[in-house]
Amino acid sequence: MTKASSTIKPDEAAHFGALAAEWWDPKGSSAMLHRLNPVRLAYIRDAIDLHFHADSSLLKPLVGKKALDVGCGAGLLCEPLARLGAKVTGLDAAPENIAAARAHAEPQGLDIDYRNEAIENFGGKDHDLVTSLEVLEHVDDPQGFVDGLAGSLAEDGLMIISTPNRTALSKLLLVELAERTGQIPRGTHHHEQFITPEELEKLLNNAGLEVIDTTGLSYSPAKGFSLSDNLSLNYLMTVVKAS
Repeated sequence: MTKASSTIKPDEAAHFGALAAEWWDPKGSSAMLHRLNPVRLAYIRDAIDLHFHADSSLLKPLVGKKALDVGCGAGLLCEPLARLGAKVTGLDAAPENIAAARAHAEPQGLDIDYRNEAIENFGGKDHDLVTSLEVLEHVDDPQGFVDGLAGSLAEDGLMIISTPNRTALSKLLLVELAERTGQIPRGTHHHEQFITPEELEKLLNNAGLEVIDTTGLSYSPAKGFSLSDNLSLNYLMTVVKAS
């Protein structure tokens, strides 16, 4: 059962929980995430190698390290992190997502600790890597959510966050076009809840964190998603504890 939380929006959890059965279908309702995931993973791997001074040729650079993915859905990020050697915990607001995540990981022998729990109720600390991708725009209290992320991060840990920017382009592509054409399920995005990089950096600073990189995620029909200097659609941030 989900514990009482000031950051989880019950309607958002219900929306994503209803999609749980299709999380792992690359042609289903999460198709956009499947196309986005390799680009996000490449960014995360580069950040891991840089932060932990790992050789890019290592198959398991996270051996001996704890990773936490907040808003994990059915495990699209947790599973790659486990394969990189991390001891992974995944939190999600929807119990249906947690059930789908466990069902997908178990046959592959992936030992991932999935929990239907809010970050502010989690209590876990000292994670070497904390991630939360495309989640912040769905929470009820962004500052409380970021504070929870900060509290789970080790002093020398690494955090990766991604979220859509609140711009005319993101409204056109992510809300109006993507949902109207069925690329994203209707009701997934609410443009007024999108957060600009400046707003997110302020939330992170308030939580004692420091942004060390901001990179855009762009999209084109021909090439799909790619990392970019253009932040107008979506962006990733690399974050550490403030010195």
